[in-house]
Amino acid sequence: MSEVEIYTPCALAITSSAVTKLKTLKAEEDNEELKLRVYVTGGGCSGFQYGFAFEEAMSEDDTPVSRDGVTVLVDSLSYQYLVGSTIDYEQSLMGSRFMVTNPNAQTTCGCGASFSI
Repeated sequence: MSEVEIYTPCALAITSSAVTKLKTLKAEEDNEELKLRVYVTGGGCSGFQYGFAFEEAMSEDDTPVSRDGVTVLVDSLSYQYLVGSTIDYEQSLMGSRFMVTNPNAQTTCGCGASFSI
């Protein structure tokens, strides 16, 4: 009898730029428990939109993704829309922000803040 390998997709990838910014924010707030929550809500010009929040506590249904001393949280409802995505931090002439690159999105708006599946 052969072994069955179960593939669990990676919840999120976190870029080094996002890690650096999160470490900076944790230091500025003097709070090592600070975590970035990434979530999906209805709305935006494409149907769904990304949201970001900073929290100390993790909920029971959260999936934590850690890299180099920082943690990103995804709730169970948002997980299905975000699985396989990359969280990045961008600084440009337009400003600075956390961004999601989502392979599950079929269409996105021009600013990248909303998407459809």
